[in-house]
Amino acid sequence: MIEQIEHAADPRIGEYTGLRDFALRLRREGPGGDLAGVFIAEGAPVIERAIAARYSMRSLLLDAQRYDRYGPLLNQAGATTFVAAREVLEAITGFNVHRGVLACFERKPLEPVETVIAGARKIAILESINNHTNVGAIFRCAAALSIDAVLLCPFTCDPLYRRALRVSMGHALAIPHTRVDRLPDGLAIVKQLGFRTLALTPSLDAVSIRTVDRSGKLALIFGAEGEGLTEQTMAAAHLRVRIPLADGIDSLNVGAAAAVAFYALGG
Repeated sequence: MIEQIEHAADPRIGEYTGLRDFALRLRREGPGGDLAGVFIAEGAPVIERAIAARYSMRSLLLDAQRYDRYGPLLNQAGATTFVAAREVLEAITGFNVHRGVLACFERKPLEPVETVIAGARKIAILESINNHTNVGAIFRCAAALSIDAVLLCPFTCDPLYRRALRVSMGHALAIPHTRVDRLPDGLAIVKQLGFRTLALTPSLDAVSIRTVDRSGKLALIFGAEGEGLTEQTMAAAHLRVRIPLADGIDSLNVGAAAAVAFYALGG
């Protein structure tokens, strides 16, 4: 069913309002918020990946000028499609939707850690990474470099937040992921399941990633920009690992570090 939207205040598209206001969306999409249990996908590739991953679509919001371009996507959607002029679309969302299409999906319940990493050989664990761009980049790298699952501590940001999802190109919808207990406590179950835990750090007293045994089940642990992993988490890991860098360079962006580590320790 296709419905025309003439005004940004139309209650039918309330799920799409204020998308650029991170604090507002965090409250609305978080536990207890009026939109708890949904997420917004932006752009056709991300929406198609959500459909392929069997997320249930609630609605689609489309730039009227691009209606013909997204015909195949509308056929896949199977949900109400709202169509609006570009200026109305911008007033609704708070930004220029240059990709021309957004969709609202229902979240799936997070599964237990044991279920998510059952059968996995290489996983990533994220501690307190609060930058959505970095989280999205890590998921995209994980998909490209054969990481089987991602575990997020309670203080790592939401991989299904619109910006993180866009940066991941929708791969956060396909890579199995769930929340783990606050680190280092959350490492206990990972170790019990037979994973060797590797704490990535720029510290020069860590072993070079070039010398790490790649065999067996590996869990690569990454921390936030600047602060990195906590000392408690590094102490609880089986091994501290560094990526050798050129003289005068002290660290990499965590998304870049994850890409290097996934490549170096994959296979």
